Amino acid sequence: MEFSFDRLDIVRLLTQSSRSIYGITDQTEAAAWSHFQDQFDNLEKHTQWGIDVLEKFIKFVKERTEIELSYAKQLRNLSKKYQPKKNSKEEEEYRYTSTRAFLATLNEMNDYAGQHEVISENMTSLITGELTRYVQELKQERKSHFHDGRKAQQHIETCWKQLEASKRRFERDCKEADRAQQYFEKMDADINVTKADVEKARQQAQLRHQMAEDSKAEYSSTLQKFNSEQHDHYYTHIPNIFQKIQEMEERRIVRIGESMKTFAEVDRQVIPIIGKCLDEITKAAESIDHKNDSQLVIEAFKSGFEPPGDIDFEDFTQPMKRTVSESSLSNSRGDGKSELKFGGKSKGKLWPFIKKNKGAGPEDFSHLPPEQRRKKLQQKVDELNKDIQKEMDQRDALTKMKDVYIKNPQMGDAASVDHRLAELGQNIEKLRLEAQKFEGWLAEVEGRLPMRNEQARRQSGLYEAQNTSAVNSCAQDRESSPDGSYTEEQSQETEMKVPATDFDDEFDDEEPLPTIGTCKALYTFEGQNEGTISVAEGEMLYVIEEDKGDGWTRIRRNEDEEGYVPTSYVEVYLDKNAKGAMTYI
Repeated sequence: MEFSFDRLDIVRLLTQSSRSIYGITDQTEAAAWSHFQDQFDNLEKHTQWGIDVLEKFIKFVKERTEIELSYAKQLRNLSKKYQPKKNSKEEEEYRYTSTRAFLATLNEMNDYAGQHEVISENMTSLITGELTRYVQELKQERKSHFHDGRKAQQHIETCWKQLEASKRRFERDCKEADRAQQYFEKMDADINVTKADVEKARQQAQLRHQMAEDSKAEYSSTLQKFNSEQHDHYYTHIPNIFQKIQEMEERRIVRIGESMKTFAEVDRQVIPIIGKCLDEITKAAESIDHKNDSQLVIEAFKSGFEPPGDIDFEDFTQPMKRTVSESSLSNSRGDGKSELKFGGKSKGKLWPFIKKNKGAGPEDFSHLPPEQRRKKLQQKVDELNKDIQKEMDQRDALTKMKDVYIKNPQMGDAASVDHRLAELGQNIEKLRLEAQKFEGWLAEVEGRLPMRNEQARRQSGLYEAQNTSAVNSCAQDRESSPDGSYTEEQSQETEMKVPATDFDDEFDDEEPLPTIGTCKALYTFEGQNEGTISVAEGEMLYVIEEDKGDGWTRIRRNEDEEGYVPTSYVEVYLDKNAKGAMTYI
């Protein structure tokens, strides 16, 4: 007897079992899904491709976060670059509405940059970080599923090999039994064969038949077992594995979709704040007031001077009898009309700006026009008052500490703060004297602002005599130009109008003013302007003209050196007109 097992039966079973893969039934694309029985490797490649897509999206988001951070950093650096520097001229310019609006724009751009940092942080935490962890879990899950699939395939292949071996053994035993049966029948029909040989052939045939029956039973058992294992493999194990892989792949697809939504939502969340930043920039732009800025320019640069009068015509057609110009210093003292013309009320007087000095100006800001000088002095007074208040606060605090030490000696030595209190007292006194000095100059300027003739000349360090006897040689050959400097052309013109010999004769004939007292310099004064004189602290000098209300006292060091100094810088002792010593502070 011969048994055979056709492999087509196995293929038929595989085709039928494929209908259950991914839950496919006879009514739902059974023909298409039946091909999955040999697509295990392709599914493995497809799921790996899905993970690669997810990692590509993670990389994309990561690069986007880096771009956002770089953009935010550049915006912050840009805003910082154009911020006004502290204690600089730029900081003063931000009193104008246009520059304040620009400053507000810079601040809003800084906040705008902050929102891009928020985008980067949220994308990193909500997308990049979460997806990175999910990819690791996905790889582990995919590895587990395909490991189970390979294990199931190896198991069914092992069962198939066992079935094939059992079938071949059964087939061989059947052929052996058939040959033994034929040999027995041949021996039994041959009359020349002994009885013993026939019996031996019969026993051999029975043995082969028994072996064939045993192989048949084993093959039948193995076949039943294989069919059971094959059924479980294609109807239970593989469908379950494929179902898990399908669910894993669908979760990956859903997850990447949710991440894309988050990608858009992160941007959408900061749009209101970015819009508010832009609204504030618009509001700052609308707050610009051109009229106010123009008024600030007027307040900042007005000098307090009045426009000059008309210049008289000078007739040069009659050289011998021409009228002496106002810039000439050759007027005769005898006619009673001599007057120095570089600061008076002459119609030919130009702008009374002082001579511009290179480097730092005088301490009293006398090199500035009256209005600007007043602002500088007021600013200095305010600064000194703040310093005084600061020192007084420290002194009050130390005084309270000393009282506590006196009441509670165990907390500290009260004498330990005496030295510091003394220093603070000296500092306060020094600052008060300094403040009084600047307040005196400020009062002097505020009192003279309505009058811009004689006082303006004194303020700039220039002066003129009220009569011919008060003419001083310090400035007879100079006249102020519109920009405050003295040009050589004017000096040359003066020399052409007035012969040098006449000038020297007039100067030599003039008698020096008599001394009316003495004075002591309280502070060092650097006389950098025309008509002023430098003095050192503690120096004794002669007074030849007292203060006439403009804050300047005329003094003399010797026969060749005399000039004006601020009254607040000296302590004056008049010989006859004052009772005792008078101090101008």
